[in-house]
Amino acid sequence: MLATTAGAATAAPAPRSCSFVCVPDPVVLDGLRLAGNKIGLMAGNPTLRTSLSNLLRQADDALTKGPWTVVDKERVPPSGDKHDYLSLAPYYWPSQPKTPENPQGCPYVDRDGQVNPEMKNVPDKAERLVAFNSIYQLSLAWYYTGKAEYAQRAALDLRTWFLDAATKMNPNLNFAQGIPCKTDGRGIGIIEFSYTFTQVLDAARILEAGAPGWTKADGKAFRGWSADFLAWLRTSKNGTDEAKATNNHGTFYDLLAAATASYVGRRDLAREIVRDSGKARIDHQIAADGGQPEESTRTRTYHYHTFNLVALTRLAQLGKHLGVDLWSYRNPQGGSIFAAVDHLLPAATGAAPWPLPDIHFIQYAALDSVHAAADAGDRKARAAVGRIPVPPGGDLFPVRPAAEQLDDVSTT
Repeated sequence: MLATTAGAATAAPAPRSCSFVCVPDPVVLDGLRLAGNKIGLMAGNPTLRTSLSNLLRQADDALTKGPWTVVDKERVPPSGDKHDYLSLAPYYWPSQPKTPENPQGCPYVDRDGQVNPEMKNVPDKAERLVAFNSIYQLSLAWYYTGKAEYAQRAALDLRTWFLDAATKMNPNLNFAQGIPCKTDGRGIGIIEFSYTFTQVLDAARILEAGAPGWTKADGKAFRGWSADFLAWLRTSKNGTDEAKATNNHGTFYDLLAAATASYVGRRDLAREIVRDSGKARIDHQIAADGGQPEESTRTRTYHYHTFNLVALTRLAQLGKHLGVDLWSYRNPQGGSIFAAVDHLLPAATGAAPWPLPDIHFIQYAALDSVHAAADAGDRKARAAVGRIPVPPGGDLFPVRPAAEQLDDVSTT
């Protein structure tokens, strides 16, 4: 795919039939791996069949829900436009009693790891999570089964959230994670899109492989939306603030920017971001023993160690498509993605307790990143995968082989 000028999108690839086995061209996922899975399923591979059964259970549920839109909310963003995404900072709470003179209980104070239930009064964040996951699951369900209803529903959900004039989201996150009485929105709020939007990019690429209900015009329009979003991400104050973050926020910013750039055809920019993330992220974030100092001061240290690894492993998978080997990168202290994964293995397998405080330890949270590292050649990870508990919905990694955040704590 040819690189384009800033803000421009490339032409849609010609649709291809997936009636038997075709190789899609995702951004993070490996298209050859997906095609190989399809052949494995035809041959009766039991691991793949179990994983697909779990995925289809979720996709079938997604067929009956949605579509979702940012214009559903009652609260109007500061812009006055309901098409702007809106969310509240999850860990900020009122510090004073709510009175007629101070109806919001300001000022708000940070209680790290404790989600303020008031944020649920603004539904964009929760609906975004369900919508984007559904789009991803439905597109994969179509790819593996060929059933048109999965693709058609994924296309409807995509058009409703991103493209239809009456319901679409504006391509910005100006008002994400605002704090009442303090700020309308923050760069920190970008993380709400930072890996789930990359799932949507993969879904769109899968649908471009000839899915019913997703047209060339749809693909062109979504690339245009994504190009506009990338421009906002790289030039807005919120975007440039988030790019400077030194913890998981910075890693996820790199993932979001690089994946979006790759999707819209700016592969040189995507390659540059992934290549530079070695020094910009791994050098600072991973100690020689694989610990992550930036994530070690939180109240949910295990969660944030695994969370940052979702971004790092997805960046490494994206880099593979771009000719950048982030898996092999070692910082001057000897830290690497492999070292960070291996650091989690005793706790992830139950062999030893997690050595840091965590107010809500969820053992299976590391599973996907361990899977990804095992696939990339980490022998310790490969030996450990079968000893890590699976999430309640089952182990989906075999059929959607890219790391996800398995313990979303932002809405609980």
